[in-house]
Amino acid sequence: MPPMQPHWDIFCRVVDNYGDIGVCWRLARQLAAEHGRRVRLWVDDLSSLQPLCPACDPALPAQALAGVEVRRWADAATVDWSGAGKAADVVIEAFACELPPAYLAGMALRPVRPVWLNLEYLSAEAWVDSCHGMASPHPSLPLTKYFVFPGFSPSTAGLPREAGLPAAPLAPLPAILEISLFCYATAPVASLLDAFAAAPRPLRCLVPPGQPLATVRACLSGDGPWQLGLARVEPIPFLAQDDYDALLRRCAINFVRGEDSFVRAQWAGRPFVWQIYRQDGDAHLGKLDAFVDRYCADLAEPAARALRQLFLAWNTGADCTAAWADFLGHYDAIAHHAASWNAALRTQPDLATNLVKFCAAQV
Repeated sequence: MPPMQPHWDIFCRVVDNYGDIGVCWRLARQLAAEHGRRVRLWVDDLSSLQPLCPACDPALPAQALAGVEVRRWADAATVDWSGAGKAADVVIEAFACELPPAYLAGMALRPVRPVWLNLEYLSAEAWVDSCHGMASPHPSLPLTKYFVFPGFSPSTAGLPREAGLPAAPLAPLPAILEISLFCYATAPVASLLDAFAAAPRPLRCLVPPGQPLATVRACLSGDGPWQLGLARVEPIPFLAQDDYDALLRRCAINFVRGEDSFVRAQWAGRPFVWQIYRQDGDAHLGKLDAFVDRYCADLAEPAARALRQLFLAWNTGADCTAAWADFLGHYDAIAHHAASWNAALRTQPDLATNLVKFCAAQV
């Protein structure tokens, strides 16, 4: 009889609409499909998973989806975890979501303590490399939590990337510029639409429901589609993860936000504009600068300056009309760089593979 594969529990609280659950759902699917792990995903808001995975029924307390057991977080408080062995072999506390106290106590009762990981948010900041894998003993229980940091260097846990992920072939600026627009409500969409309206070439902008479409509707009357000069702005349905990934590979430029779509835009190998999740005291701007510095290290001026100016305008709410025109003016250089960046990242191990190896080393 083959040995039982380790059982993994992933706990996810939804904070950023689709970002947190997007990362956790991708990781859970990959651990089950590519590494043969038995994965149980605990989610506090299953309605946020359903758009990403249409087969999900938010009303069910437990269901099997893509080889993953998906459970409602609230039910974890009602389970008797006191029996030895009921908690999983590996426990991922995604983005410092804090495990249910009863589950934490059950972890401590296992004869072999689980490997406990706190999966941190993605950051390009230099300090992440030295903090990845740091151990933190629990103050009162015989448990140790390890902090794992996704990142862009071999010293981190890497990025989510499933096997066989296709890459979009490098293409020059097309005759009809196709753009996807996924943003927060704070993005300077009005000035971007003004720039679209003045575009000298045909343009098609695809806008999903939620904050992106609501922001566009606040700028334009009606429900769309809208024709702004040579630009057509079209509402589209919310797409499941795999369909959204295909859209990113198809579009010439992608506006993305948060963490999950940000990473997927890089795997698409296309030029993109990132809106980072806003933090108090503008702490997010330092993280934005760290990524842009890393991303533009091999991108020559003046294309690097054009990219930096558009990222900054998009994240500070400034008028982005001039920055958008400059970005388009350097499209070919930025597109070549996006493809090169994509290829370099693919030489590094992915997040799921790194986590499996990390856990094996702790046993």
